[in-house]
Order: sequence, then C-alpha cells, then structure tokens
Amino acid sequence: MYIENQPVDLPILREKKISLHVKREDLIHPLISGNKFRKLKYNLEEAQKKGCQTLITFGGAFSNHIAATAYACNQVGMAAIGIIRGEELALQWQQNPTLLLAHQHGMRFKFVSRAMYREKKSTEFELQLRNEFGDFYALPEGGTNVLAIKGCEEMITQKDLTYDIVCTAVGTGGTLVGISNAISHSQSVLGFAALKGDFLKEDIRNFAPKGKWELQTDYHFGGYAKVSETLVTFINDFKEQTKIPLDPIYTGKLVFGILDLIQKDYFKPNTKILAIHTGGLQGITGMNTRLKKKNLPLIRQ
Repeated sequence: MYIENQPVDLPILREKKISLHVKREDLIHPLISGNKFRKLKYNLEEAQKKGCQTLITFGGAFSNHIAATAYACNQVGMAAIGIIRGEELALQWQQNPTLLLAHQHGMRFKFVSRAMYREKKSTEFELQLRNEFGDFYALPEGGTNVLAIKGCEEMITQKDLTYDIVCTAVGTGGTLVGISNAISHSQSVLGFAALKGDFLKEDIRNFAPKGKWELQTDYHFGGYAKVSETLVTFINDFKEQTKIPLDPIYTGKLVFGILDLIQKDYFKPNTKILAIHTGGLQGITGMNTRLKKKNLPLIRQ
C-alpha cells in the first residue's frame, strides 16, 4: 500500500533548516484511516480465525476507534458492541456524530458510568459482559494490543528509514510502539501525548523496552478531547497553508508540538522529520458541535 509522504513548506522550517514531511495515513480510507486501519487489520483476522461472531471494544464519545471498529466489523460481517464511557450519553447519543456514525454501521452500545469504565480491565467486568453478550472477541480501548502493534509496524516502509526522527500522536501508545519496533537503529521516535499525565510512559515501556522513543507531554491542551481557540486557529491556518487537514484530538496537537519545538530549537539544523498523520478526521464534526455551544471558532472542513 503506497502512502504519500507530503512535504511541508513553512517559513519557520526554512529559517531553522528543518525538513518536515507528513505521512498521509489519513488517506487510507475515510473511516478506517491511519492507525485505526493498522490496529484493526490483524485483530479482525484473529477474531475470524477463532470463529468469533461478536467483537466488543471500549471508548469515549469522540472515539475514532469506536467509529472505525463499527465500520470494519460491518464490512466483515461481525457484530460490534461498544462499551461507552459516560452513562449520561445513553439518552443523547443520537446527537453525537461519532456514536451516530458507529450506530449507522451496526454497532450496539452499552453505556457505563466512569467509575465502572475504570474497571474495564477487571475479570469481574469481563464476566459481566460475557453473561450479558455471550462469547466475544475483546479489543482494548484504542485498539492497542500485540496484534495492533504488529499492524502499526507496517506504517514504516523502506523509504521512511531516511528520516532522522519519526513523530506521532499518542493515545494508548500502540502506534508509537509499532513505529519504534520498525525504525532503524539510527532513528528515534518522538511521541506527543494527547492525554494528561506520565502514566503512558510506563504503559509504553511494557511493550517497547528498547528506549528508541521519547514522550512529549506538554501539548495535550488540557487532556483528551480538550481543545482551545489557539489549537483551532492553528489547525485552520495549517490547512490553509499546506492543504493538510488535522484533527483536534491527536494530529492537531502533534503538528502544533512539532512546530513549537522547532521554534524553540529543540531539533538540530538539517534534521529530517516524518510526522505520521493517524487519521481521525471524522471527529471534527463532533468537536465543532461542542465548539459552537461555547461560541468558539469552528474547525474548517
């Protein structure tokens, strides 16, 4: 599969003598794009190999993973059930573009409280789900597991080994780990956390002990699904300048962080950077609904 590495030409890059390309994984598919395609690929193969007819996974109201899983399961004839964080959504999910999209592709929902959602990895919770839904193939929040990492390793091809640093947004860490496993010994990975806190570092170390990666935690803009007027303006300006659309949850924060670090001379002159566009553009519609209620600028689509 050929994915374009699109060059970015901005004054700050010329001034600092930095080369930046964006790997357009968002162009794989409108719904199963970027790392969601990569993470689902081998998990769906495994589920079918085991003869599972139902897949259960987890996510929040704006989860790209939920939308992509619903579509992918529909395509292969599997039933999909989403365990959704926030029981208040049970009466208003039809006003949520991401959940509505997932439902249109056949996903059924179980809405749980945030306290119960935190127990999603417990044996008791899994037994409860099996009593309610029968046998199923379980996929973690964000889709990250060993098979997902195997899929993410395929993001890096021979032509990508010429870059000095590969940058990616980080949610659950699977994409960063896959990239870290696939790059050459002379390269490194720089992850930009979309969530608050340093807990991700320990999760990533469990999968990627090699240490060819670093995690930037200063560009989460308040945490998962949190955005600001500054970020919205940046996303709109970047698209106007480069014709590359960014999403507000992951890739907007990623590229904002990269350019801010370039401004601060974090990278040496003549560094070649590859930024991975992990898709997620479906989330813009839902985020614009929230921004409109707050009388904030909207992300142009």
